[in-house]
Amino acid sequence: MTALNSKAEAVKLARLIVERRLAACVQISSAVVSIYRWRNKIVTDREWVLLVKTAERRYRALEKAIREHHPYELPEIIAIPIIRGEKKYLQWLDRTVQQTEE
Repeated sequence: MTALNSKAEAVKLARLIVERRLAACVQISSAVVSIYRWRNKIVTDREWVLLVKTAERRYRALEKAIREHHPYELPEIIAIPIIRGEKKYLQWLDRTVQQTEE
């Protein structure tokens, strides 16, 4: 999961992630309001949350791509494990992130 401060940036990063097969799917939320502390100030921002669906073995490459292409100085990058899921969906996810462009 990560968040960006513009819809255009969110779409750009999501496309890059899927094109590179770092994830099978990226969902972009509607704008949310985030309130957080940054450099000793309370900040309120609009952000678009990306839910990135991938396999654990792709995490390092995914994190690297997010860090390299994210506009924030310190991007939120959080991994939430898949505990269970519909078998065929999880198989699709796994196949999608392992295939290479030919």
